[in-house]
Amino acid sequence: ENREDMLSSKSNRLTEALEEANKLFSGVSCAREAALDAQFLVLASNLGKEKANELHSEMTAFDSLTFAEDLLTFMGINRVEVEENDSDSESISGGYLPSNAWHKLGEETEKYFRRAPSFHYMLGSFKSDPPVPRQRIERQRKATGGEQKRAMPAQLKKMEESHQEATEKEVERILGLLQTHFKNDPDTPISFFDLVIDPNSFARTVENIFHVSFIIRDGFARLKLDDDKLPIIEPSKDNEGKEDHHSAGARNQVVISLNHQEWK
Repeated sequence: ENREDMLSSKSNRLTEALEEANKLFSGVSCAREAALDAQFLVLASNLGKEKANELHSEMTAFDSLTFAEDLLTFMGINRVEVEENDSDSESISGGYLPSNAWHKLGEETEKYFRRAPSFHYMLGSFKSDPPVPRQRIERQRKATGGEQKRAMPAQLKKMEESHQEATEKEVERILGLLQTHFKNDPDTPISFFDLVIDPNSFARTVENIFHVSFIIRDGFARLKLDDDKLPIIEPSKDNEGKEDHHSAGARNQVVISLNHQEWK
């Protein structure tokens, strides 16, 4: 008799009936009463299954008629009032909604659109652990094909080595000249500018200053100032050169400015 009421999702009549039958079962003493209880249990199970199916269908499907009915009720539709003139088409098309029905619906829905969306993680909770460093994979250099492509790097390397060897030989040559001069006249130091300046070539003068700087750096010679505050150079003795080489941090560096006009 109350089938539709029990199947409604808003009603708890089926739960109440099961609780009442559970109380009555404690007083069962005859077989007929137990059979009625079993029959009721089968009927309640079928009703519960139908109710569960309806709940499942409501979750996946949208009932537009029910939604429209609830919407009209919220907007204040009046179903009791009867039209005085059935032939008035305007009143039929307008229905029984009050004049502020749509305004009322707009005020209600406006607050839902202003609400900020809730924050959630797409891939679970956020972990604040630092990222694992990636191992750097070194790319293998492509092998150059052909003997002509490999000839140029080898040639440049050979030129670089020859240039370095030429610099070392030039430094050794200047040091030999300086030591030979002091063997012949150990009491007369030679002027630094007389040693490095080439009267016929400004570029050669700059190269001489560059080569002499290696001799000073390695401690094979040292610079002093004479009475006229001009630099003089003299070779170091064997013991002094070694000591100066080990205490290189105690030596000072000097920057020499020499333009083309001063050279002339």
